[in-house]
Amino acid sequence: MAEEERSRRLARVKTAATALSKRHVDGSLPIEDFNIELEDQGGQTVQLGTETDQRAVMMGLMLHANAKNLIRRQLYKDALEVLTMGEEAFSLCDPKVLELVDNVPMLQIDMVWCYFLLRDISWLSVAGIRIEKAREGLERCHGKDLSRVRLLQAGCQPELALHMRLELLEGVVAYHNGQFDESRKALTSAQAKFSQLQVPDEALSHVMSMGFKEHDARRALRLNNQDIGSAVDFLFDEKAKRAQKREDDIRHRMEIMEQKQYGVTPLKKAVNLEKLKELVAIGFEKNLAAEALRRNENDFQKALDDLTSPETNSAIQLDIESRKRKRMQRTANARIEELVSMGFDRSRVVAAVQDGETMEQTISRLLSESEQLPTVDANSNGNLASEPNNVNPDSLTNNDTDEGPSTAGEEERDVEMEDEIAKEIEIADALSDYDIEITKEGEAINEYLALLASTDNGNKALSS
Repeated sequence: MAEEERSRRLARVKTAATALSKRHVDGSLPIEDFNIELEDQGGQTVQLGTETDQRAVMMGLMLHANAKNLIRRQLYKDALEVLTMGEEAFSLCDPKVLELVDNVPMLQIDMVWCYFLLRDISWLSVAGIRIEKAREGLERCHGKDLSRVRLLQAGCQPELALHMRLELLEGVVAYHNGQFDESRKALTSAQAKFSQLQVPDEALSHVMSMGFKEHDARRALRLNNQDIGSAVDFLFDEKAKRAQKREDDIRHRMEIMEQKQYGVTPLKKAVNLEKLKELVAIGFEKNLAAEALRRNENDFQKALDDLTSPETNSAIQLDIESRKRKRMQRTANARIEELVSMGFDRSRVVAAVQDGETMEQTISRLLSESEQLPTVDANSNGNLASEPNNVNPDSLTNNDTDEGPSTAGEEERDVEMEDEIAKEIEIADALSDYDIEITKEGEAINEYLALLASTDNGNKALSS
């Protein structure tokens, strides 16, 4: 039963990542109050290849983020399966696009790290191939002498822990293949990087005395080669970036709320707000311009043609007014049903709602009337359909709404799993992939250097 539950959860992870990447790449109107975009380390939105490439990369990154969470929870077997899913997702992307990013090499390193943590020697041959690919990928992205990453990070050293883990794993693979000299070389280099990553207590205390938490202070010092001044500057810069991100997130949520007011195009895409701004700048009324774009699948020229045609412009305005009335009627219908469910007489509820009062005013009015008149059963013959000037919500077709084509038949969402994946992405930043807790690495380096030492002693004893 436990294995079945595990398999179901892993399947849910893949399904949720697939659904999220599809919705947030193809221009569909977000169901949530956020939108997921691909960004570079500078926080700039990037477009990688085609829509298929974008979807593949986004799905791969989501699955990798989920796997890293599983690794932190020491669920290495589950993590390995999710990493395999991520690798499959990346494989759907154009290889030339993937050469531009270091995410795939990092995923390969995490896969081999899971092999190691599971202590599964059967993965040895596969581990060797993956670690070679990871080395090639990092050298291509970071530069063989790390010059490219130094330039991108303005002298910061975020990759040091990642390369330490890579060299450790190279040393482990070499050891089990009997390549002891290669193993010693890799492990010695990893040990040097491990020492470089040790944060002096004095420097840590100094940074923490400025009000920063221990984890943040330690991270900043590691990323900045233990330089206190650079670490403090880094922390203030990160704080400013987080504040800016909060502002951007609020703006994005407002934009999504605005898009939802305009509905979706025939192909269920959101109205393009940039094109909408252009039409408004020309002088067209916002709701009118939005409807023209919605009808024309965000084709700017076709929308402009409709807006400049008196006949089409008039038809769009009439349609907007008609839909506005129907929205008001649906809102009124919902309020009527809510009040009737409270026990108020339907006919009196309908009369009160049609007067345009607020919910509080309507309830107050109905309560005062009920003190003077006997209550009529809510299931009496009085009903909304028999009242003039009202529309039964069940009689409205999907084309009468402002939400575009029908969405009936869509697969049910796994909201819980989608939210879990989205949260894992939200808490990450541009340097999260390089932020590695190195305790286990240090222990492994010492373990394998000791094994090499015992091997050397054994060889000396045999030779003597």
